[in-house]
Amino acid sequence: MTFIFIVLLYLGLNLGHETSVLAGTPPKPTLSVQSGSVVARRKPVTISCEVTTGAREYRLYKEGGPHPWRTQNTLEATNKAEFLIPSIEQQYGGRYRCYYKTAAGWSEHSDPLELVVTGLYSKPSLSVQPSSVVTSGENITCQCGSQLGFSRFVLTKEGEQKPSLILDSVFINSTGQFQSLFPVGPVTPSQKWTFRCYGYHAISPQVWSEPSDPLEIHVSEAVEPLRLSPNISDPKTVSQPQDYTKENLIRIGVSVLVLVLLGILLYEDQHSQRRIQYTASRENSASVKVAETSE
Repeated sequence: MTFIFIVLLYLGLNLGHETSVLAGTPPKPTLSVQSGSVVARRKPVTISCEVTTGAREYRLYKEGGPHPWRTQNTLEATNKAEFLIPSIEQQYGGRYRCYYKTAAGWSEHSDPLELVVTGLYSKPSLSVQPSSVVTSGENITCQCGSQLGFSRFVLTKEGEQKPSLILDSVFINSTGQFQSLFPVGPVTPSQKWTFRCYGYHAISPQVWSEPSDPLEIHVSEAVEPLRLSPNISDPKTVSQPQDYTKENLIRIGVSVLVLVLLGILLYEDQHSQRRIQYTASRENSASVKVAETSE
């Protein structure tokens, strides 16, 4: 009896779990903007809300705005609803979510989509240190600056949907500008390194300035040191043809000097011998004369 009770309890718990799953809240949809979530002012924008199961009613709302902001109904169940904004303006910048309705009820809300409107303020300047021409593997620093009192600057890389970096601005007394320094790298030739930057105020983080002029970084391959074969010597150690003219002149000069010294020594020696012979000859002559006188 106890065994039968345990089996029935187990089946009841599992049946209840399966029923709750089937009757649970529909999964959350996906919210996206095909052209990217950073949109220039007065451009058209289409926001898509996609689901895995069919739905006939979709709702889109903007945080801080009326709820729902937009509603779309269809005669037949679809997997996507599109909400068009013909010309985006400052007031459309913000965070959006969508949800939908099925026979089981309303779904969860989608993850938030942050829609940014650009072009409300004049563009900042963008420069790079140390140079826009670098070698593969190097690091660079992008400097974004403006005389407008932006709270933050945003650096974006061409080809990427999301901003690369967002930094607080710093006021520089020497230039009278607000600026941010963005470290980038190491850079490689396999990617395209083209950047733009924007500025915005903290009170309206989804309303940005016009983009800066594009900054393109040119990356070259790193030059590897030349490896010489064992039969080839290092060019620095290879003996170069030398000019022996000076050495020959020095040798000739030393030889001449030696010959002159030898000639002087030989002359002195011969002269000394002649003086000795002359002295001896005079002494002999004097002795002969003394002998003759004594006789």
